[in-house]
Amino acid sequence: MLTLKVITENPEEVVRKLAKKHFEAKDLIAKILELDKVRRSSQAQLDTTLAEINSLSKSVGSLMKEGKKAEAEDVKAKVASLKETTKTLQESMDKSQEEINTILYTIPNMPYDDVPEGKTAEDNVVEKMGNEIPNLGKDALPHWELAKKYDLIDFELGVKISGAGFPVYKGYGARLQRALINFFLDEARNAGYLEIMPPTVVNQASGYGTGQLPDKEGQMYHCEVDDLYLIPTAEVPVTNIYRDVILDEKDLPIKNCAYTQCFRREAGSYGKDVRGLNRLHEFSKIEIVRIDTPEHSKESHKEMLAHVEGLLKKLELPYRILHLCGGDMSFTAATCYDFEVFSAAQKRWLEVSSVSNFDTYQANRLKCRYKGADKKTQLCHTLNGSALALPRIVAALLENNQTPEGIKIPKVLIPYMGCDMIK
Repeated sequence: MLTLKVITENPEEVVRKLAKKHFEAKDLIAKILELDKVRRSSQAQLDTTLAEINSLSKSVGSLMKEGKKAEAEDVKAKVASLKETTKTLQESMDKSQEEINTILYTIPNMPYDDVPEGKTAEDNVVEKMGNEIPNLGKDALPHWELAKKYDLIDFELGVKISGAGFPVYKGYGARLQRALINFFLDEARNAGYLEIMPPTVVNQASGYGTGQLPDKEGQMYHCEVDDLYLIPTAEVPVTNIYRDVILDEKDLPIKNCAYTQCFRREAGSYGKDVRGLNRLHEFSKIEIVRIDTPEHSKESHKEMLAHVEGLLKKLELPYRILHLCGGDMSFTAATCYDFEVFSAAQKRWLEVSSVSNFDTYQANRLKCRYKGADKKTQLCHTLNGSALALPRIVAALLENNQTPEGIKIPKVLIPYMGCDMIK
């Protein structure tokens, strides 16, 4: 969440920046300033009262030594009364702070100044494109038909076992999943990321820490009896490793990666966008996460973008990189770039990764801090990205590499697959 310091120091700038996300913050910011005024007034009165209690308490002993018992008793009574006052003041402070936090949880992160203006995905800016789009001809099959033809993925069996959006991978389909997972993890390790194997269920505090709660609870699977949530991405458990932690600046940036299953309800999804692997409730994904200093986080973001681009180049998939406009960015991101691959049979672009810098927004929720050489404690910056999500990568690989003889395996995956063609 936004820090109170940022809001109180320049409320007009906060309102202006949030307008780029098409979020009307003026009234909420005014309410926060009003509550903070009450909080600070209560704090000042509390400090004064505590100082008076301390001074009076010291005088009791002196009065008793001087034989002024009655006066000492009067002082004791006054101290007791002041202590009741401190309780009231503390309650006022706590209530104001609680109300401030409740409002802060509803306010999204401020976008960076270079984030493009715009309301929807149509306003995103294409920054770069790479690899050639194959010309497959009129008889090209979409991946769901290829999956059936080569017995790679059974969507109907998934419906029988679980429901729509839970496919069953078989034979070469399962091997392709495993090949991609191992390839992505090896590439992340070679780039200096420490592999983590986290839980795939998290508690409410973890959901609040990375911003999935209270914004996205409708999109998460909730185990109500235990009050646990199935993770929508490994970002949640991995970033929460650093919740309530003070790091040493010399250990930054921290670079973690993780393979997990991911779960998303995708409530309200329908139509052609959900065909085959286009939109699933459960899928495999490798996530890269960084914890960094404010001074270096933008460089970290560039390195993460280059890493994801390198994966797509090696997979020989046509791709494009989009800088998301303010209106299409996530609740928690300060800036975000999406990677899309071209699905040649569907003739459409499919999102396969989002790489985001959250500035101090998540770190403030997490209380993830670092201590520098000056011994001062500051909030970290957090970053993450998909490297990569498998379903749409698989969809594009199957469609783009189909031939009359079978489906070609990209060179980089042959050692993982143990074959160069699915026949």
